Amino acid sequence: MIRKALVCGTAAVFLLCGLAGASFAEVNKGPETITLTATGSAKPKPATFPHKKHQETLKCAECHHGMQDGKQVPYTEGMEIGKCESCHNPEKLAGKTKGALKLDTLKGAGHGNCLECHKAMVAKDPALKEKKLDKCTTCHAK
Repeated sequence: MIRKALVCGTAAVFLLCGLAGASFAEVNKGPETITLTATGSAKPKPATFPHKKHQETLKCAECHHGMQDGKQVPYTEGMEIGKCESCHNPEKLAGKTKGALKLDTLKGAGHGNCLECHKAMVAKDPALKEKKLDKCTTCHAK
């Protein structure tokens, strides 16, 4: 009888630890929705970013990255994820561009990463064109 109680108790502890670990992992995945607003902008146009929805189809490294010695480094599991503007600003990335887009602004970085991805997805899937995934109002509410 005591043996059964110990086995059941041990199983319950493992189950609770597993559930707690799983819920803790979900908490660390970031907010469900993020509102991106450039600080210091005369006419800010906030972008609503459905973070959780993107996590369903993309890997973290497809959007997130770090910076070391002034250069972009790929995201690795467990890397601290800060606000985009902590690096995408004129002090840290003065004059850096990606094509026609300025990487030293949140707007330029967002359009370079998000808009390019949206356009590529629309090119692959015509149904997304009907949803206007590649239009400004997808992220910027009127």
